[in-house]
Amino acid sequence: MTATATTEYRPPATTAVRDRTTASGRAKARWARIRLPLVVVALIALTVLFAAFAKPRTSGIALAPDNPAPSGARATAEILKRQGVEITYVRTMREALRADAPGNTLLVTSTNDLTDEQVARLAASKSDLVLLGPSFWALEVLAPGLGTDFADGTEVRTAECDDPDASAARTITVSGPEYRTTSPDITLCFPGGSEGTGAYAVIPGARRTVAFADPSLLTNRHLAQEGNAALALRALGHHPHLTWYVPSLADTSTDAGQGLQPGADALPSWLGLVLAQLAVLVVVIAWWRGRRLGRLVTEPLPVTVPASEATRGRGRLYRRARSRGHAAAALRAGAASRMAVRLGLPRSAGATDVIDGVARATQHTTAEVAALVYGPPPSDDASLLRLAGQLDKLESEVRRS
Repeated sequence: MTATATTEYRPPATTAVRDRTTASGRAKARWARIRLPLVVVALIALTVLFAAFAKPRTSGIALAPDNPAPSGARATAEILKRQGVEITYVRTMREALRADAPGNTLLVTSTNDLTDEQVARLAASKSDLVLLGPSFWALEVLAPGLGTDFADGTEVRTAECDDPDASAARTITVSGPEYRTTSPDITLCFPGGSEGTGAYAVIPGARRTVAFADPSLLTNRHLAQEGNAALALRALGHHPHLTWYVPSLADTSTDAGQGLQPGADALPSWLGLVLAQLAVLVVVIAWWRGRRLGRLVTEPLPVTVPASEATRGRGRLYRRARSRGHAAAALRAGAASRMAVRLGLPRSAGATDVIDGVARATQHTTAEVAALVYGPPPSDDASLLRLAGQLDKLESEVRRS
């Protein structure tokens, strides 16, 4: 049969036309499925961010300036602030050394968690040094000639020395260890029962260094007793800036710039905790969404469904969802595939080849074939039925050619 094509039609680059109504329905169905998990994830993320940004105003760390508990030292810190002392609370040696400068005071609440290198860095610092209950091996570096001794019970002691801070306090409460010295240059105040011992030591040198044998003197529990507050405030308030260093066991830094990368200073300290929480959250969500009860296996169907029933069932689903675009696309794709096989076209043949081949085998123009096989989706059921009949008629013409 000879084709009478008068106009050559070139279809657009996109040969499949989607039904916007169906696409919208699919999007709504997807949103309905995922909105609950998204809400849960959003709530968890907000909780994590709130916990990260809502930094607590207090802590439970012993001798910390933000700890209001009996073992904390918030009362001492607050009184110093009212007297005009600026306090910088740090937990790492790196931060402590950054604030190191002549005319500043550096308070070290404990040396038990410090390494030998960190103690050596403290010995080389320029700030006035205040030590609370330093260990004997730290004293060998920070205060040569000063050692520790032991005492039992709690007692009230008088200054009995010419240090102005100790004389102003007059009496303090002391419990636990005390100091003993072999150096005549070290001043011991608040002596105990044994000769040559004391609870407060002043070490001479290029910078002022003092040591409290009993750290509890600065705590909220004992600050108001006797002259504890006077001694603590005078020892820490010599300069307008005080660095309050509470060492951490996890800190091993020994230099003000150790381990820093460009821009690392701008990162908040809580960033690591937030990232860890987010990582745990991602793992939990991945496990939740990807869980399996076992390996995937094939299961034979209990009944065999005839192809005609499956086709009718699929058609009913399309009709119920008013998915005319999908139904029309299925009809057109099937017709185009069968006609291409009938015409001997390869599987790689494009829409243009199919249109030209069908037009040559029938009495239709390329424009008519393109509109029928690759046209827009029908707008109603009647148009869909009409399209099905026209495609069936076109296939019949191709078979007869």
